[in-house]
Order: sequence, then structure tokens, then C-alpha cells
Amino acid sequence: MTINVRVLDRPVEEVSYVRATLKGMAMTLKHFVNREKRHQVTVQYPEQKWDLSPRWRGTHRMLTTESGKAKCVACGLCPTVCPANCIKLVPGEDEQGNRYPLVFEIDEFRCIFCGYCQEVCPEEAIHVGQHYENSEYSREGMVYDLERLMAQTHPVSELWDPADPKGE
Repeated sequence: MTINVRVLDRPVEEVSYVRATLKGMAMTLKHFVNREKRHQVTVQYPEQKWDLSPRWRGTHRMLTTESGKAKCVACGLCPTVCPANCIKLVPGEDEQGNRYPLVFEIDEFRCIFCGYCQEVCPEEAIHVGQHYENSEYSREGMVYDLERLMAQTHPVSELWDPADPKGE
């Protein structure tokens, strides 16, 4: 069985890789020489750090009341809405009928930082924060319990506002 291959006649300037290579090298040289328009890509981390967007979503933070207790009322919305299933909540209730979390843990290693927990919280207790340096030596160290979440002091991120899509 024979196969017929159709050979197209194309102009040499359209199929030459030399021209595309020279064009790319000229663009690189242009950016190398033009220092005023050069955008700095590499920073000397950890001495220098990037300025984060106000909507950056990093390590979680639990806000507290004036008395130092967690603002969480253990409603159960955040573990329900979490697509990564990284929030563990065991609710409790005191003598006055006030609900509070007996156990509240977030597995930061499993979290995808979608921010749904922050959006759904009716008490605005849980927030994703502007902190990204969260490394540990063990997997268990990435599970943040309630005390650790309340001890976080980094700023919290802003939510996206549909009325102001560019965040201005």
C-alpha cells in the first residue's frame, strides 16, 4: 500500500528557523541593553521579599474577641464548604448555650487556599492571611490547631469584591 504525501511549496522566509532565532536574540538584547524598562524578576530571598497583593491568600488566622476567645461559633459552615476537606471542627456548647469549637484544626498542607472558609464565615472569624512562609519539618506540623490559629498576627487578606473587580 502506498501513501501519497503532499509536499507544499512555502517561501523560504516563512519556514526558516534562522530568522526566528535572530528575531528572538534581538528581543533579548533589546531588553538587556534598555535598563530603564527592565523588569526585575529575581529577588534575593530571604533578604528581599515581594510586595504581596492585598488579596494574597496564605496561612489562616482565627480572629479573637476582646476577651481573647475565638470568634468562631462552631456553625460548621467552613468544613462544609471546604473543597479540600482540610478543616476539622468539633462543636461544643457552654452552660449559657453559646457554641464554641472544642476542636478546630486546619491542615495547611492540604488546603488549596481558595478562601471559601473566609467568605462563608458568618462571624468573620476565620481569615486567610498574607503569610506564605509556612514550612515545617513534619506533616503534623502543618496542622494548625485553634491556639496556633489564634496566635497568628499577620495581616488578613481582602476578599474579592464583585463591584470592584480590579480591587481599586
